[in-house]
Amino acid sequence: MDIEKIRAIDVHTHAEVSCQQPHDDYRPELDEAFAKYFKSDKRPTMQETADFYRDQNMALVMFTIDSEHEVGKKRIPNIEVAECALKNDDVMLAFASIDPHKGRMGAREARELIENYGVKGFKFHPTVQGFYPNDRMAYHLYEVIAEYKLPMLFHSGHSGFGSGVKGGGGLRLEYSNPMHLDDVAIDFPDNPVIIAHPSWPWQDEALSVAMHKPNVYIDLSGWLPKYFPKQLVQYANTLLKKRMLFGIDFPLITPERWMNDFEEAGFREEVKPLILKENAIEMLGLKPNS
Repeated sequence: MDIEKIRAIDVHTHAEVSCQQPHDDYRPELDEAFAKYFKSDKRPTMQETADFYRDQNMALVMFTIDSEHEVGKKRIPNIEVAECALKNDDVMLAFASIDPHKGRMGAREARELIENYGVKGFKFHPTVQGFYPNDRMAYHLYEVIAEYKLPMLFHSGHSGFGSGVKGGGGLRLEYSNPMHLDDVAIDFPDNPVIIAHPSWPWQDEALSVAMHKPNVYIDLSGWLPKYFPKQLVQYANTLLKKRMLFGIDFPLITPERWMNDFEEAGFREEVKPLILKENAIEMLGLKPNS
């Protein structure tokens, strides 16, 4: 990856379609509500996403979400995401997603993905995986990730998954309160811990954790910048300018829409390069032509 030539690194994109297995519509009410909530049911393949970002002169981090325990939906294979990243290593990095309920088997999978497939980090979604991030049950998995000092990215705040479904599909928003990540940042101080999204309704909690723990980052995905809470922009411009990361939640939001808003959302000119690329280079440990 030629990090000097790309204009941005998107740390939050989703693998939505597997080319190795059919879509699992085990709970179609969640898919239907998801499409209604985000006003889109378009799901590009991984290769289409990589090609799109190449055309945009951007790099991306891609992952799936393993929600087999809580939702009962078959996951897209992590190996498929990793192999796509290896094939498109000029623009793409792979994070893996492993349900922490898989315990030591999940830890074994994590090690294999790191050692044999070059996975660069791990994505967690506490609401759809049904766990508190500071639950010791998850530490078998975290401890393997910690050996390699890789990033751990956690969904935070409200969730489009389950929105509008009866009983929210049984998914609990409380799991994604970013304050639960305070313990994770303490116990794994050498790992970057990324709080994904403006963490509404817990934005101040996210900012507090990031202010207090120097290994904590915030990615700006999932919302158009014109809707960002004012305190998020304030801290991005000042005390947390080195720990804000560009992310959009593609394909739910496109780079063009996000970038257009970003220009008008009150971010200082000197901060924009940090958010768009430089902070991610530091956090991911990238080197020229890496």
